[in-house]
Amino acid sequence: MRIITRTVLILSVVSLLADIASEMLYPVIPVYLKEIGFSVFLIGVLEGVVQFTAGISKGYFGKWSDEMGFRLPFVKLGYFLSAVSKPLMATFTYPLWIFFVRTIDRLGKGVRTAARDALLSREATKETKARVFGFHRSMDTAGAAIGPTVALLFLYFYPGEYSTLFYIAFIPGMLSVFLIFLLKEKKNPVSTMGKGNFFSFFRYWKIANPEFRKIVPGLLLFALFNSSDIFLLLITKETIGNNTITLLGSTFNADTITIAAYIFYNLVYALASYPMGILADKLGFKRVVIFGLILFTIVYGGFAFKPSVPLIFILFSIYGIYAAATEGVIKAWITNLSHNQDTATAIGFYTSCESMSTLFASIIAGAIWTSLGSSYTFIITAVISLVVVLYFSLIIKAK
Repeated sequence: MRIITRTVLILSVVSLLADIASEMLYPVIPVYLKEIGFSVFLIGVLEGVVQFTAGISKGYFGKWSDEMGFRLPFVKLGYFLSAVSKPLMATFTYPLWIFFVRTIDRLGKGVRTAARDALLSREATKETKARVFGFHRSMDTAGAAIGPTVALLFLYFYPGEYSTLFYIAFIPGMLSVFLIFLLKEKKNPVSTMGKGNFFSFFRYWKIANPEFRKIVPGLLLFALFNSSDIFLLLITKETIGNNTITLLGSTFNADTITIAAYIFYNLVYALASYPMGILADKLGFKRVVIFGLILFTIVYGGFAFKPSVPLIFILFSIYGIYAAATEGVIKAWITNLSHNQDTATAIGFYTSCESMSTLFASIIAGAIWTSLGSSYTFIITAVISLVVVLYFSLIIKAK
């Protein structure tokens, strides 16, 4: 049986292009926001709010997709919203405008995610699901490595020209939208949950697999303290400070080193995602996820003590393996525990709850950073991660 089907390949290339657009801007956004007057706390609030918007909408649009029995309309609209938001970010610098545009961008993610993942799930069997999601994550994350590389090269030749990058990012964003029109789908089995209001997807908890109801609380506790990656970028820049590195006759400052470290993380993430999917299909989801959480603990514990530049790159590489061992594997795990007609609802339920936790995580991280300092933010997160490792080890019986 062919594991990587035409649909999986096209969706993966779509994600690659969309992530080139998004990740071209991701390491630049905290620097850009600070330049236009945002404090670290306000950045935390912004990231928490937009992630919450994306998350809560994943549940609604996921359930709507199951009710209709179609996925592609949501995938098309979602990627389009994210694409058009890119140039709008540079149009004005008013805080409310920035909140509005970032919300449109993340709403696009909310519209498409559950439907897209349901499409991926349908292309796999229970025995190959982690590999399918792993391949998709590898392509998605390759885009996340290419995007910052473009940003790094651009800023090297045009220092401080952040606004122009937002316009450049529009190009791969729209290319991803056009590619989706190559896909066709047959109507899927329709959900038996019935229609309801915006929050009716929460009813899924009542009919969910018992194993699902054990896994999700542990994941949500972790999400409650796992703040936006922007905080990793901020502590990297803070740790480097005014120091520079000279390599091959060129001098690199904190901004450039931070973006380079983020690129390196995404390269490792991309390369490790499919192998981690293979391991999860063979050894079991639980073991691979626990391994990833242990790596996360090491990374956050390491950043708490202001590492040297070489150690920063080592920690980011470990962080890439953590992401590869958790992101796609968790989605494969969840879809394996759901029925075909409710797959998007199951994914939407989990990702909505996760994003609500992320709202508080980013706000909490910003508040701890502002009041106690950056080190405490990372120490507390590392401790919580260990607690979740114990929960999965002792409570979850599946492999």
